[in-house]
Formats: sequence, structure tokens, C-alpha cells
Amino acid sequence: MKTLLLLATAALVLFAATRLLADDFMDPTEAARRVEQGSAILIDVREPAEWADTGVATPAVLLPLSDLRGDRTQWKSFLAKHAGKELIVYCRSGTRSGIATKLLTAEGHTVANAGAFKHWQDAGLPVRQVEAR
Repeated sequence: MKTLLLLATAALVLFAATRLLADDFMDPTEAARRVEQGSAILIDVREPAEWADTGVATPAVLLPLSDLRGDRTQWKSFLAKHAGKELIVYCRSGTRSGIATKLLTAEGHTVANAGAFKHWQDAGLPVRQVEAR
């Protein structure tokens, strides 16, 4: 009986944590509206092979999380050029965009996590194909 109660409690905690994380994602239509208005920039933080495999949101700037966490050969000039703009990031599941959100927020940037590319697609928002790098 204790094991069953423990498993039920763990399942409830996992469900609540998942819902909490999902609720932190910006709605894709709101992200698209902000990008369209010019008040925000949408960034895909997945890796180049993923971009080529699945496509990307049409207005997305392609800047991998690996570069943000590494040498910042791409991110450094991008951040300098767009200082003060809201950054909206997404990835495959919302995990890497959550990491990018935390890193960038800690550096003083205004950042929102749009979650997964699938959210953008499911909302019927425009996507484009990219070639493998």
C-alpha cells in the first residue's frame, strides 16, 4: 500500500511539474504577433541538422544553443545588434529554449520561452525549409 501511495504521489508531482513548465511557454500566436509587430525576435535554438530535418518557423533567426553556451561566434554580434529587443526562443521540446531563457535572462535580456517547434506548427503558423549546413 505504501508503494502504491508513493507511486501515485510521484505521478502527481511529475504531472504538476509538467503542467507548470508547459504553462511557462508563450503562446505561439502571441509570439508571432510580437515578431510581426517588430517588438520581438524569434530564435530557434536547435542545432543545424534539426533545422534541416524539420524546417523552422518562417521568421526565426537560427542560433544554436551550443553556440550560446560555447564561443558565441554567432550569438555575440546578434545580441549586440538587438540589445533591448525581446527575444523569444524555441527548440524541439522546450527544454533547450528554457536553458537559453535562463542564460539570457541572467545576462539582462528580456526573453520568453515559446516552447517547442511543434507548438508553432500546430498553431498553423508559417514554416520554411533550410538546407543542411
